[in-house]
Amino acid sequence: MTEFKETELDERAIKMAKVLSADAVEKAGSGHPGSPISLAPVAYTLYQHFIKHDPNDPNWEGRDRFILSGGHASLTQYVQLYFSGYGVTLDDLKNFRGGAATRTPGHPEYGLTPGIEMTTGPLGQGFASAIGFAYGERFQRGLLDPETPKEDSPFYHKIWAICGEGDIEEGISGEAASLAANQKLGNLTVIFDANRIQIEGDTNLVLAEDVLKRFQAYGWYTDEFSFIQPDGSYKEDIEGLADVIAKAEKAAPDQPKLIKVHSLIAWPTPGKTNDPSSHGSKLGTEAVAGLKEALGYDPEENFHVDEEALAHARKVAERGLEAHKEWDEKFDAWRKANPDKAALYDRLKAGELPEGFDKALDDLEATFEVGKGVATRGASGSVLNAIAAVMPELWGGSADLGGSNKTDLKGAATFAPAECATKQWPNCNEFGRQLHFGVREFTMGCITNGILLGSHTRPFGGTFFMFSDYERSAVRLAALMEIPNLYIWSHDSVAVGEDGPTHQPVEHLASFRAIPQLEVIRPADAFETAEAYRYFFEKKNTLPGAMVLTRQGVPVLAETAAKAKDGVKKGAYVLVDTEGTPDVILMASGSEVQWAVAAAKTLAGEGVKARVVSVPSMEWFEEQDAEYKEAVLPAAVKARVSVEAGVAMPWYKYLGSYGKPVSIEQFGLQGDGAQNMIDLGITAEHVVEAAKASIAEVEAAK
Repeated sequence: MTEFKETELDERAIKMAKVLSADAVEKAGSGHPGSPISLAPVAYTLYQHFIKHDPNDPNWEGRDRFILSGGHASLTQYVQLYFSGYGVTLDDLKNFRGGAATRTPGHPEYGLTPGIEMTTGPLGQGFASAIGFAYGERFQRGLLDPETPKEDSPFYHKIWAICGEGDIEEGISGEAASLAANQKLGNLTVIFDANRIQIEGDTNLVLAEDVLKRFQAYGWYTDEFSFIQPDGSYKEDIEGLADVIAKAEKAAPDQPKLIKVHSLIAWPTPGKTNDPSSHGSKLGTEAVAGLKEALGYDPEENFHVDEEALAHARKVAERGLEAHKEWDEKFDAWRKANPDKAALYDRLKAGELPEGFDKALDDLEATFEVGKGVATRGASGSVLNAIAAVMPELWGGSADLGGSNKTDLKGAATFAPAECATKQWPNCNEFGRQLHFGVREFTMGCITNGILLGSHTRPFGGTFFMFSDYERSAVRLAALMEIPNLYIWSHDSVAVGEDGPTHQPVEHLASFRAIPQLEVIRPADAFETAEAYRYFFEKKNTLPGAMVLTRQGVPVLAETAAKAKDGVKKGAYVLVDTEGTPDVILMASGSEVQWAVAAAKTLAGEGVKARVVSVPSMEWFEEQDAEYKEAVLPAAVKARVSVEAGVAMPWYKYLGSYGKPVSIEQFGLQGDGAQNMIDLGITAEHVVEAAKASIAEVEAAK
């Protein structure tokens, strides 16, 4: 890397970035102008000198990744994308926050704007997911090019991020930073913009500790640089900043790096510099005019482009083409020398499943015994291990619950430096596929999001369903980005038992089903579990999925053995049917399907024709056409019962006016799990009663 020397054109480009940011927020009428103005020199230095990227090919495999964790400062990145030639135009900047048609929304959105690596906005998540990007780089490099020194591998790249005080204050930054240091993620550099301002004012009120010492304690390399001079003056010395970043790169090749930059928000805007009002509101006409005058711009002119400075900034694209060309040569040499690995790379990039995937599941299903009690968490563990044998890109683990979640991959090395080895986990290496997150559910969700975004591998993460609440914000972000993260949530109901109501989820199914673009799957038994995994991996859409699994054993059903392979992928299917039109439809998911089947037999003995519909995934069912839905849940059959060990809220759209839920509308109980289910009415007998009550109401209404 050559020494960075600031020129007059660099200075002019930085001034233009400040003015364009101010104008964009002013035109939009809302936004966060202060940070984009004061971060302009930092972002410009990174994009021009440190980040390896090719604006002509935003998805180039060899690029570095940049994450703006404080997504509210989105103009910081949009302006640099415009400067670099990513296809972001001046009109896009003018249309900042411009509604459905904008390519420059208030917070960066993955898949919308070229050059944006992930959706950010909820503070701390970009920071934590950047660590996931670093995880993904290392694991994928281990799959494809493990013998080559990392700097010489075409699959090595760096991760750059900018964060602010809000990110640092969020607890997830500490959780994730601890793991990053443990993992020795030397390809990660985070710039901490320390402007000491947030919405409520000076951060000294709430962030008084020495942040660098905190990160040193985690095991990070830290340094700092200040634009605020000893005499109180302000100098945006990007050469000095570049020297500090370059020093960090050389000094700490095996440590994540945090570089604190002391800045003044909105500098040099008159009346708004170092003022909280510049954080989250437009500056106002007078302040913007003052900023322009201070920078040598005409205060009457909006969105002025210094064409000479812009042309200078766009030379980064020429450097990107050269870097891309060098990478192509390295990649081609690797491909010729490693034909088997190249075939794996091509498959991963295409998103195709390996040969033998279906056979691995078919062979596993051949071992299932009808009538045997198997917890679906146990079936899930068997499935994961079966497909892991043919799917090297599958890796994951748990938030300190691997043995309980059944998320351990047998014989797999742990993803960690060798010195992290313990008595329990003696086989650690940097390319292992068994992940350990500690008790950090939210971080687990963010890191696996980052892995998905930063590599072609397929991660999973597990915890108890109760603790999915801690992970929820990361789950929501995955759904918003439409990335296929896999959540494995076991211990799914009051049948958890003696741990009591603190560990017994009752409202969680309803609340996660409420998240758009999240597919919640609650299989009835081992066959449905295997088929749920099969469809999750083979389906062409890329939405996240949550496997919700039992702690307790549930019988392997003869009916699912015959029908699950075709039925599960439809989301709901007829498991047990009757001759002619049924009198009542019994709908159930998960461990309660067995009680619906038992109730149908009891009702049949009493002359009542009951259809049983297994509903492993409402989301998958809603994807089916109207004809299929009508065939499963005919509108003419108005007597209906839903059976699920949780609140009934999601079922009312299927129950109709006369349906009866068999549900749990309170917190759980202390005591044995099986007894809890009985005490709370989740029994075949209660299903029979509900069916008769529903039929009676339908008859009374005729």
